[in-house]
Amino acid sequence: MAVPVPATAAERANPAVGVSTARFLTGDKDTDRRTVEVLLGMFARLSEARDFDETLVQIVDNSVELCGAERGFLVLLEPSGELRIRVARTRDKKPVQDKERFSTSVVRNVIERNEPKLATVQNESEARDLGQSVFDLRLRAVMCVPLSRTRDDGVSLKGALYVDSKAATREFSQRDLELFNAHCQQAAITLDKHRSHQESLEKARLEHSLELAKAVQSGLMPRTPKDIPGLDIHGFFRAAEKTSGDFFDFVKLKDGRLAVVVGDVSGHGVGPALITQSAQGVLRTGLRMSNDPAAAVTMLNQDLSDRIEPGTFLTLLLLAISADGRVEMCNAGHHGPLLVRDGAVLTYDAHGLALGFAADIEYAIDERFELRAGDVLLAFTDGLIEAHPEQDRDKLLGEERVKQLLIEQAARGADAETITRVLAEAAVQFSGGKPEDDVTLVVVRRT
Repeated sequence: MAVPVPATAAERANPAVGVSTARFLTGDKDTDRRTVEVLLGMFARLSEARDFDETLVQIVDNSVELCGAERGFLVLLEPSGELRIRVARTRDKKPVQDKERFSTSVVRNVIERNEPKLATVQNESEARDLGQSVFDLRLRAVMCVPLSRTRDDGVSLKGALYVDSKAATREFSQRDLELFNAHCQQAAITLDKHRSHQESLEKARLEHSLELAKAVQSGLMPRTPKDIPGLDIHGFFRAAEKTSGDFFDFVKLKDGRLAVVVGDVSGHGVGPALITQSAQGVLRTGLRMSNDPAAAVTMLNQDLSDRIEPGTFLTLLLLAISADGRVEMCNAGHHGPLLVRDGAVLTYDAHGLALGFAADIEYAIDERFELRAGDVLLAFTDGLIEAHPEQDRDKLLGEERVKQLLIEQAARGADAETITRVLAEAAVQFSGGKPEDDVTLVVVRRT
């Protein structure tokens, strides 16, 4: 390696002063050429590393070789404030056995101040000033440079590269520090690239998993029953994200009635989607075992209350419809259904508590009414009436607009599928094609 550049008075007083990526050049062409070749060779090895972990190891091995040190450490600062050793290597390219013993005070100081540090220990007092580990390990020379970088997206990498040596004949020079700092700057760029690539792969894997979850959830939505005499039925479901906390279902009871179910788990995304699938399964079992809709809802509440996280709940509307048009309604904290008859809208707002709050709640039939020929019944989740433009959260589609659309479509004699489509399109268009919440609705028309 080249002969060190003579230090200035300021540098002798503070070895970190004046560090740059070019100060290691001496002006001697042959010496500088060899130095640059060494650095370029190390940069090339970094670029050839296959993954993030291999890159970390190569950075430390390069650092030890470049500085002629005995040990090298790559330390990252966790969000909790703790120092985490990612790699600790010896001159022989083996893991450091006692890797916890290094000058944490030097590393923390370098990270906090974002300035490199060079120290040569001349006596016990200087060793203690640098930290107990420096004294205990009888270290002769310590050098540390910051490994910090902030990306355009604000995500930052905070850490340091640290090397040390016990050899009495090895004292790190100002030029060593400059070379070390130059290598570290390139290492930070390489790490950032690897980390960004790794995050891109993770994001792609997550997107793929969510697409699979979306396909599974959509596939589990029930087919519209076509064999119910006197009833024309259609359902619609659209998730705000890849997966949804909304669901609808159709279940035939033992006595021949059809149970129409609409539910909404608080929140939306993967977590609520998992709860909806579990809830559907438990409710289906309960409805097939009993002709009592309220008993099935009570059983579902007992199951959910024992398993879901505090603060998570499920609102649910269950309508048991008989062949002659009679309806029994059990409402667990959900929006009541809207019934259009002769150009007017009837509402049924009686309800119990949402599911999941307390296991000992007994649910009951909240309303009983009848569907007459020409009646149109709508069950929906709040994503329908609360649809809003992206830039104006206070401007809602609203229940009155939904009622108006229902009356118009019923007056035209539109079938259930057409009414469903009109309402769904109104919500999606009103929100600019990007509903913030899941939108689910079921239309039942008495023929």
